Amino acid sequence: MAKVHPILAVPSIGNASASISPLTGPYMTSKRETFTIWMKSLVMQGHGCTAYDENGEIVYRVENYDNKHSDEVYLMDLRGKVLFTICQQKMCVFRSNWEAYESNESDTPFFRVRKTRIFGGCSSYKVTMPSDDGNHYTLEAGGKSTIRISDGSGEVLAEAKRKQSSSGVELGDDVLSLVVEPHVDHSFIMALVTVYGLIKRQI
Repeated sequence: MAKVHPILAVPSIGNASASISPLTGPYMTSKRETFTIWMKSLVMQGHGCTAYDENGEIVYRVENYDNKHSDEVYLMDLRGKVLFTICQQKMCVFRSNWEAYESNESDTPFFRVRKTRIFGGCSSYKVTMPSDDGNHYTLEAGGKSTIRISDGSGEVLAEAKRKQSSSGVELGDDVLSLVVEPHVDHSFIMALVTVYGLIKRQI
């Protein structure tokens, strides 16, 4: 069985001098970072998602334990600190929005995700930041890139594709290679990846 990590080199995304995201926090660096995302739990018989850095170290995880497709999940760091609580808001039988909270005590979500359109086999979702004067991002799923996250100006902040083994063989669709541009909050990107996994019913 091919290893999930270490991560292979990934080609650059767009302009290497990407603009700095307005997001701030301890989970960002001044250089491009590559992560391996495995839509699997660390818990035996559990459901969730695990993210590894370039050294193969676990940096983020989502644990649903025995409850797959939960309408409330928690994005944690390695030590179990909850970074985001992600909740599904069912609008109707065929449509749901997602909200993420930084704290269980907060009444205002850090961001909301809602589907806007489907085109050419791709789904597009608008990510709004209620606490940041309506600032928004776009999450695109499908096509050559499994996930692409852009800011309001169209600048690509992160992109994920199916990971390849050292021999060039694509791994399963539950193993992704995620590239995050400099000065972008990794925890925010991982929260959006978690939403994607929930939408695709992989978590």
